[in-house]
Amino acid sequence: MNTRSLKERLTAQALEAGFASVGVCRPDAVPALPERLAAFVDAGMHGQMGWMAERMHWRADPAALWPEARSVIMLAEPYTPEHDPLAVLGHPDRAAISVYAQNRDYHDVVKKRLKRVGRWLIEQAPGAEIKVFVDTAPVMEKPLAQAAGLGWQGKHTNLLSRDLGNWFFLGAIFTTLAFDADAAEVSHCGSCTACLDICPTAAFPAPYRLDPRRCISYLTIEHKGPVDADLRALMGNRIYGCDDCLAICPWNKFAKQGRDTKLAARDDLIAPPLAALAKLDDAAFRAFFSGSPIKRIGRDRFIRNVAYAIGNSGDPALIPAVSPLVDDPDPAVADAARWAILRLKEDCT
Repeated sequence: MNTRSLKERLTAQALEAGFASVGVCRPDAVPALPERLAAFVDAGMHGQMGWMAERMHWRADPAALWPEARSVIMLAEPYTPEHDPLAVLGHPDRAAISVYAQNRDYHDVVKKRLKRVGRWLIEQAPGAEIKVFVDTAPVMEKPLAQAAGLGWQGKHTNLLSRDLGNWFFLGAIFTTLAFDADAAEVSHCGSCTACLDICPTAAFPAPYRLDPRRCISYLTIEHKGPVDADLRALMGNRIYGCDDCLAICPWNKFAKQGRDTKLAARDDLIAPPLAALAKLDDAAFRAFFSGSPIKRIGRDRFIRNVAYAIGNSGDPALIPAVSPLVDDPDPAVADAARWAILRLKEDCT
């Protein structure tokens, strides 16, 4: 089989399917992964993300995840916003939701596209096998994507591309086919520190290093229970994720618009009123966020975040919206509501 020709046709097929960039690397293309991941976990940087430590062997070594794999095909799908994600921060009575979560769950959208490309590949190479992954398996997509030449991990640790900026999802197709590997990308961040400087919680102890325990994306999505008091006030009105370091990156001037309307922002999720969100019970939460990645954190954690945002709003008129939550059955929600009311009353004095 002429794998070079097949790779060229595979790239064309992936681009036609909606992906914006394709690259290939070997499963063992990043030999430093085990040491880097072990140091990260040993330092406790993973916080409450126990799954990171539990499946560290697979995550650190793609070859261990599927020993038969001979190539990893990395693909990028843009979700570049049409609006300014930082604009909502100037409206503290509104909720800031990460751009990637403003419509359908990207896991489902990207995986369907990956499967389509994968089926095409199997049809062209009978006997070949594939496995597709989108962020839920123990695969370190960003280092592999850099090894495959799609971009580089910037100082904010997210993947950056000179052609796409940093607004894109990553998907992976592991295959038993042996394709020629692409050249790895190198950093083009230069002396820029915009992403580090804008971080509300100083979550970057150094360039190219992130402490998730201070990251608002981790705190609003992964962290269970009350958030440390010294971090709550720094979260502002960000109730699900944080886009500050992504939105400020100057490489976004080259970003491409996404093609899938399922990833385009819903109007009611660009800057929803905090007062309306605070009223959501479990059934209403599930209905409002049906098909959204936000649904996976559950109503209680979401409302906890909303209460923190109300407390940070500086608007005492929102006290009636958060007051009923003082008696919420979830201890973290009730604690957040009490904190919010106290903070707003202090703003009145």
